Amino acid sequence: MTFLPGLAETPLPTTVVWDPAMTAYNFGHGHPMAPERMELTARLAGSLGLLDLAGVSVAAPDVATDEDLCAVHTPEYVAAVRRVSDDPGIPDLVRGLGTEDDPAFAGMHEASARLAGGSLLAAAAILDGSAVRAVNFGGGMHHAAADHASGFCIYNDSALAIQRLLDGGVARVAYIDIDAHHGDGTQNIFWDDPRVLTISLHESGMTLFPGTGFANEIGGPNALGSAVNVALPAGTGDAGWLRAFHAVVPQLVGAFLPEVIVSQHGCDSHRLDPLTHLNISVDGQREAATVIGNLAARYCDNRWLSTGGGGYNVISVVPRSWCHLIAIAAGRPVPLRTPVPEEWRAYVHEKYSVTHGAEAPRLMGDDVDLWWRSWEVGFDPNDGVDRTVMATRKEIFPLYGLDPWFD
Repeated sequence: MTFLPGLAETPLPTTVVWDPAMTAYNFGHGHPMAPERMELTARLAGSLGLLDLAGVSVAAPDVATDEDLCAVHTPEYVAAVRRVSDDPGIPDLVRGLGTEDDPAFAGMHEASARLAGGSLLAAAAILDGSAVRAVNFGGGMHHAAADHASGFCIYNDSALAIQRLLDGGVARVAYIDIDAHHGDGTQNIFWDDPRVLTISLHESGMTLFPGTGFANEIGGPNALGSAVNVALPAGTGDAGWLRAFHAVVPQLVGAFLPEVIVSQHGCDSHRLDPLTHLNISVDGQREAATVIGNLAARYCDNRWLSTGGGGYNVISVVPRSWCHLIAIAAGRPVPLRTPVPEEWRAYVHEKYSVTHGAEAPRLMGDDVDLWWRSWEVGFDPNDGVDRTVMATRKEIFPLYGLDPWFD
């Protein structure tokens, strides 16, 4: 175990959701949503000493009850998941169960409901004050809809956590989704609820599943401006991604004034991810998580619930990105030049080098230049990222009394 030296930040009461039973969420050999990514994240967090930091507690989730799940899912859908879970040989394709993306497997209901239970546990810890920060890196199943599965997601744990916070007396929740894929399920569940601001920064639906998430998707008639989408061109790198993030997210969070932030940190935006077309680094993902944590400190008395999400480079990317998330949430960020602990690298080499054909990274960062151009220096109509950002700002900013050109 390696305790990180020289960290002077103030530790924050933080609940980290983890239990090896969470790896039962397993669609089978060859499926991109490999359960090893959770196990490797937890092991790296342990090797870095993150789970033993002052203020950090590790909690095992319960399996969410049907009553819990029906806070955002229809009873008919929960019953369908149970049926397919008991008999995977009889899929329910109408509800997305037994498809190529979401293959049926024995125990699907319990495994999915356990991940959901993790985000409900995180919400409960924030509501009862036992934690101000909570991380469920096994969660973030943001494509799951109220009545069907989609995109590797069975139950929408992020939506369940948001609903639990609202039911617990929280007046406004900001949901920030930085997965490479549009957070369509969470957006649609709260489409007409003015208490929830959903912001999704993702690769354009013109080039990536689920084909949604454009600037003109702004919420239902009772909640115009509650859905915010930044659909970035394929190939966008750190500079453009961070420019877009900083040109939209802080301004709207400041205008909305949430009491809690819930965020989804799918790390499939990374340049090495096999399913997407963005060019982001672990360093850039860490920067975005840092800003979200700072927004929670500024507007929400530090109350911040974060989840994992997508991420399909299970060795080089996912464990590092989510360990940075845990460390930032706990108030003890890991420097990018920190060596990856040798015990973890040796474990990866022994167990995964043959099956995954990759060696473990040596540093916790990608050693890149994170310079990005502030929106204040001007809008370039010839730049695809700037056009995307301006489309979003023009749709949303006036609804909050903000000037899309200058604020």
